Amino acid sequence: MKESDESSAPFQPKIPAFAGMTGVRIATAAIIGLLAASPATTRGGDSLAALSSLEAGRWQLRDLNSGRASSLCLGNRRALMQVRHSGQCAWTVIRNEAKDATIAYTCGDGSGRTALRVETPRLAQIDTQGVLGGIPYAMRAEARHVGSC
Repeated sequence: MKESDESSAPFQPKIPAFAGMTGVRIATAAIIGLLAASPATTRGGDSLAALSSLEAGRWQLRDLNSGRASSLCLGNRRALMQVRHSGQCAWTVIRNEAKDATIAYTCGDGSGRTALRVETPRLAQIDTQGVLGGIPYAMRAEARHVGSC
């Protein structure tokens, strides 16, 4: 074979597992592998172990940076994971343990990443950041159960 013919020939890897595959097929196999290994995407949220241990009812969120407090009635505990975004968002669960949960999510008006650590069924720490309406935000908050709705 001439040197010019080698450069026009399709890429043929020398690794036995990829023998006979072209560059496009190798790239496709790599993408499929990455998708299979990535965290689950869900529209649920109460299936997060950390959220299921929290009591339902009225919660007070206190921003640890500004000291400002707000309250919300939790019918669906997933609201603690989306304190700046309301409505349905597509979630990617990054960590799902009994006392710790971390998600990344995308909504129509922006996206975010939230980590929640449960201290007791009535007390949790929230660290969230993202973009809402094109404006970035970051917040560390304490969430405390204060009663029924």
